[in-house]
Order: sequence, then structure tokens, then C-alpha cells
Amino acid sequence: MTLWLPLIGLAAGVLLGLAFRITLPIELARYTAVGILAALDSILGAARAELEGHFDARIFLSGFYTNAILAGALTFLGDRLGIDLYLVALFAFGWRIFQNVAVIRRHFL
Repeated sequence: MTLWLPLIGLAAGVLLGLAFRITLPIELARYTAVGILAALDSILGAARAELEGHFDARIFLSGFYTNAILAGALTFLGDRLGIDLYLVALFAFGWRIFQNVAVIRRHFL
């Protein structure tokens, strides 16, 4: 059951987001993209850890918040310097997401 909890939470969040139709200013688009990928990376990492039998809630929560804060800080610093540093976070999270999905897929095959 604990494997499905992160996925249920993700689905509930997506449904709530679609139901309430909250619009954000365009200036926050980078932060939103980085935040979504940080959350997705943490959720898929938790699912992978659960499948491998070594899930720890403390590691999940600390990784979730650390990833989100670091990605947001990197995006903020890039905005202040006029450099697209958020792309570094997007690349890193994207890479990890694909790695986690590959491991999860191999587990089920």
C-alpha cells in the first residue's frame, strides 16, 4: 500500500490543480517548472526505493525539501545574475526521473 500512496497523492494534486484553475504570473513559470520536477523526482525516487525495499520516510522528506529549496535557490540566483541556471536543475531532475522510471519499469518486467 505504501507504494501507491505517493502516486495517489500526485494524482490528487493534479486533479485539484485542474479543478481550481489557479493562474500564476509568467514570472513564476521557471519556479513552477522546477518545483514540479523536483516533486516528481522525489515521488518517483520514493516509489523506486519502496520497490527495492529500502524506503525511509525521513530520507524522502529531507530529499523532497532539499531538492525543492536548492532548485528554487538556483533559479533565483540565475534570475539575479541574468543566467538561465534553472536549466541545470531541469536537466538534473529530468535525468533522475528517467533513471527512476527505467528502474521501476525493469522491476515490473
